[in-house]
Amino acid sequence: MSIYNDYVQEVVERKGQGLNPKPIDGAELLSEVIAQIKDVNNEHRAESLRLFIYNTLPGTTPAAGAKAQFLKEIILGESVVAEIPTIYAFELLSHMKGGPSIAVLLDLALGNDEAIAKQAAEVLKTQVFLYDADTARLAAAYEAGNSIAKDILESYAKAEFFTKLPEVQEEIKVVTYIAAEGDISTDLLSPGNQAHSRSDRELHGQCMMSPAQQAEIVALKAAHPDASVMLIAEKGTMGVGSSRMSGVNNVALWTGRQASPYIPFVNIAPIVAGTNGISPIFLTTVDVTGGIGIDLQNWVKKTDAEGNVVRNEAGDIVLEQAYSVATGTVLTINTKTKKLYNGDVELKDISKSFTPQKLEFIKAGGSYAIVFGKKIQTFAAQTLGIEAPTVFAPAKEITKEGAGLTAVEKIFNKNAVGVTPGKTLHAGSDVRVKVNIVGSQDTTGLMTAQELESMAATVISPIVDGAYQSGCHTASVWDKKAQANIPKLMKFMNDFGVITARDPKGEYHSMTDVIHKVLNDITIDEWAIIIGGDSHTRMSKGVAFGADSGTVALALATGEASMPIPESVKVTFKGQMKEHMDFRDVVHATQLQMLQQFDGENVFQGRIIEVHIGTLLADQAFTFTDWTAEMKAKASICISQDETLIQSLEIAKSRIQIMIEKGMDNHNQVLQGLIDKANARIEEIRSGAKPALQPDANAKYFAEVVIDLDIIDEPMIADPDVNNADVSKRYTHDVIRDLSYYGNDKKVDLGFVGSCMVHKDDLKIVSQILKNIEAEKGYVSFNAPLVVAAPTYNIIDELKAEGDWEFLQKYSGFEFNDAMPKTAARTEYENIMYLERPGCNLCMGNQEKAEKGDTVLATSTRLFQGRVVEDRDGKKGESLLASTPVVVLSAILGRIPTIEEYKNAVKGINLTKFAPISTK
Repeated sequence: MSIYNDYVQEVVERKGQGLNPKPIDGAELLSEVIAQIKDVNNEHRAESLRLFIYNTLPGTTPAAGAKAQFLKEIILGESVVAEIPTIYAFELLSHMKGGPSIAVLLDLALGNDEAIAKQAAEVLKTQVFLYDADTARLAAAYEAGNSIAKDILESYAKAEFFTKLPEVQEEIKVVTYIAAEGDISTDLLSPGNQAHSRSDRELHGQCMMSPAQQAEIVALKAAHPDASVMLIAEKGTMGVGSSRMSGVNNVALWTGRQASPYIPFVNIAPIVAGTNGISPIFLTTVDVTGGIGIDLQNWVKKTDAEGNVVRNEAGDIVLEQAYSVATGTVLTINTKTKKLYNGDVELKDISKSFTPQKLEFIKAGGSYAIVFGKKIQTFAAQTLGIEAPTVFAPAKEITKEGAGLTAVEKIFNKNAVGVTPGKTLHAGSDVRVKVNIVGSQDTTGLMTAQELESMAATVISPIVDGAYQSGCHTASVWDKKAQANIPKLMKFMNDFGVITARDPKGEYHSMTDVIHKVLNDITIDEWAIIIGGDSHTRMSKGVAFGADSGTVALALATGEASMPIPESVKVTFKGQMKEHMDFRDVVHATQLQMLQQFDGENVFQGRIIEVHIGTLLADQAFTFTDWTAEMKAKASICISQDETLIQSLEIAKSRIQIMIEKGMDNHNQVLQGLIDKANARIEEIRSGAKPALQPDANAKYFAEVVIDLDIIDEPMIADPDVNNADVSKRYTHDVIRDLSYYGNDKKVDLGFVGSCMVHKDDLKIVSQILKNIEAEKGYVSFNAPLVVAAPTYNIIDELKAEGDWEFLQKYSGFEFNDAMPKTAARTEYENIMYLERPGCNLCMGNQEKAEKGDTVLATSTRLFQGRVVEDRDGKKGESLLASTPVVVLSAILGRIPTIEEYKNAVKGINLTKFAPISTK
């Protein structure tokens, strides 16, 4: 009984940490537990029964297979357990969410014992997580004249698994809890440095916010037992930054309700809110759990007697409170009137939180059940040869007569599934779409694997063109946590049919390339829809949506996603870039000029940014699309010229070929298939049969923004503004400042060139600046550390071939070694240049960080509190974001340079340039 004894020892250790026993997912351990249950005299029998019933993970885990088989034995009378009578065994099967449990239920329902078959059928009628093998068995039994199969199919056709669920309660009482003032990053809810524990839900729940805040939530629940705690971002947006299922899971763990008494630490129905609403990606994740997200708009712009917006001395818009949501306020959500009340006082219309589709998610306990339910209903009706009755809310289909289509509307129409024949859909329509490319990253991948197991999926959908599991978020340090988690993740994904960054058998080079860069290469059709487990899934080809681990799992399992077609904002450019400017400065200026043009309102939030940037190749254009996550956009789409798109596809082909040569293709030859598709797309463009995607000339946009390149005269820096007196204005990406703002006395403690925001030319810029300074002074010394992390290995290979890597090596004090990767995170830095392993590095913040309290200048996208750098006593950590030349020069000087110093350092350097297609 060594496995059980080891588990008991772990239970003791967890108890010392205030944790319950870890849920069982292994068949070997559960087999020992079952043996102890069968032995009525076993000293561990009572505890084994508890573990079997209440602490075993469902779905397709090996443990679920063992549990389902034992329950089958009990139902058939082959084993007798007094504590688990037949009716209870069926109840336990009903909570196992598919996979082995469905196989067992089908065995019983289609078996020879009529009484058992009828009981099994009643349970099956409540299940929705059936796959092709399961539905094929039902269909075959029905065709053979099996009356039980017919009864089950008739129930499915009526969608009784949904219609017989309790209705959403009309009034939901909530008690407010302000989690923070200003934008709430998902780092607050699920810190990056705790990513290793995300699949251990109870343990990970301990890291949400702070122990003091957790205690306050517990106290609120105790004081208001009839109310749900509503987590609020006061004067901000809830859930910005990364797309974390773990963040929503943690909120649900502390404020929601248990999904099933037999599934430990899986809670649903969290209620979250924000003054400026919920981040689009985070809101999708809330839907996954059957939760509610509310746009409070409880702070509004103050206006004077003439209706003009009032500004303070600093020029910032003054907000005034429309109504209070201070912690401890008891409010009522009415799901029928779709309004928020304080007593009898109506505060806000919240209809957007309770669309017919969202009400279905709430009723079903999450969006997955609806997605699978609709598929089961369709299958059953087709098998029976009848028309499926209308049960679910019909998809909203909006057609605007006389209006053309935006680029994203064209993509959604091309990939739509189940649309009324002949209908052309515009923004606002609800659509099921085929997903072409799927990406899973390594710190959420373990959760994606769990989600796949829980929805009983065992193989990737055949309609997905390609999928990639990255190793970039754990690339910096090969520590014990990574060594335990990553090989297990890679094996699962490899078996599932996904191209993996590391081969579990070690048969090819362990790549750690940044997920977004790889997805940018393997997306070989600008008409594609991409779903990726990270908010920075923003491709320069196609339209890409960052998603939670569950939505990624759903896309892998079904090849589909469901969402409304978002509105678009058109961004065009006029003027000419100054010779000394880098394209990253244009990216920052876009954010700044947009806010100026719309009086401080972020028109990008929750919408698609259609960026007309067609003369930039995919790598360079990705710098813009990547940043749109920080602009709070739902996604972005890049409009490319024909020849530019062809060049980008040729580059993508060469990189996919490298992956093939490393042995990364699978038995389905997915990577070779992508090259074939790229060749076909290139031929379509060259022949004129299907030019590069363009919006219609008469397309309708929510807004149009024109960026004036002529007025961008200095490098621009996104500043977290950590000392702003208004807490809500700290750590946003909206504070964009000219270089001159900092004079020449803003100390920099560390520079970071890396993350998905840089491409090969950025690394060449590092080399060229070093050459310039060496030519001027004869040597290069660093007054602050400079950390350089290329996003991909192919970039390093190309730099080696072109001679730049050798020069970087000359001035580096540390160079990564794949044969001997770091086993511990760096805690202190010298004033040298570090050439780190390709991957996310400091941008992720889960392994490497700057020293506490440092002022960091970085090319990355993350300036949230505690992400790249934590605070120390008496000094806030701050992560300012800038272009590569500004970062490199700042590390050399130990401070932000003057504009004169900057211009001198970049002389003769080929910075990333952009020439707009038109001057409109």
